[in-house]
Amino acid sequence: MSVALFPDIVVNGTTLTSADIAAEAQNHNAPAGKPGIAWRKAARALAIRHLLLEEAENRGFTAQPQEVAPGKVETIDEALIRETLDAGVTPEPVNEATLRAIYDRNPDAHRAPSLFQPAHILFAAAPDDEARQSLREHAEGVLQMLCANPKRFAEIARAESACASRDSNGQLGQISSRDTVPEFESALRAASLGIIHPELVETRYGFHILRLDARAEGAILPFDSVKPRLAEACEKANWVRAAQSFTADLLEKAKITGLNIDIAA
Repeated sequence: MSVALFPDIVVNGTTLTSADIAAEAQNHNAPAGKPGIAWRKAARALAIRHLLLEEAENRGFTAQPQEVAPGKVETIDEALIRETLDAGVTPEPVNEATLRAIYDRNPDAHRAPSLFQPAHILFAAAPDDEARQSLREHAEGVLQMLCANPKRFAEIARAESACASRDSNGQLGQISSRDTVPEFESALRAASLGIIHPELVETRYGFHILRLDARAEGAILPFDSVKPRLAEACEKANWVRAAQSFTADLLEKAKITGLNIDIAA
């Protein structure tokens, strides 16, 4: 008799079918060629879902669906799971000493946005553009020419840039960190002032020749100004840890066959 590659599992006497697990597996990432990883993630997720609904029944909850977005209301199961987590999860409270310790560990991480004044020449190409490689080669040639003769930057920007900044000789004006894509911001931070950056900057938009004319590093923000943001992040992290502990306890007490579930995963 053949054995199914991905069998059913049984959670406290209730069968979770391989078909249901396979459908859920579409929502879980796994390395190419390793579907078993997605299947195990899906099986664990469905087992937890079943145990939360079982816990809701044991506690005698009645679903009270809430609106979670304009025109979107929770399903009965979603409402029961939320109510179960609300009742069963007790996150560690956040106190000022903890927040101060987080801040003091790395004050440099809490800076005001940095300001940059860059100029660029954009050779536009989408990531899937068949001409992207030939455009890269052309941009490399232009970059080498400008490194040797940087005074031609404005001329080349007006003639070749695919950005509207060409009308301003490639100058983008003052921008702040987080105003642009991460790859471009990383180059802004690495670039030396007043000279052509010696490497092409590749982004989803294409290839950029960059010149950074000015940079002002954001000042470290005082603790009191970042405390609300730190508190929100800490509260979320504490809730996640408490929820993981709660579901791990449900898994540990459950009788599950067909799957070896790592409680700590």
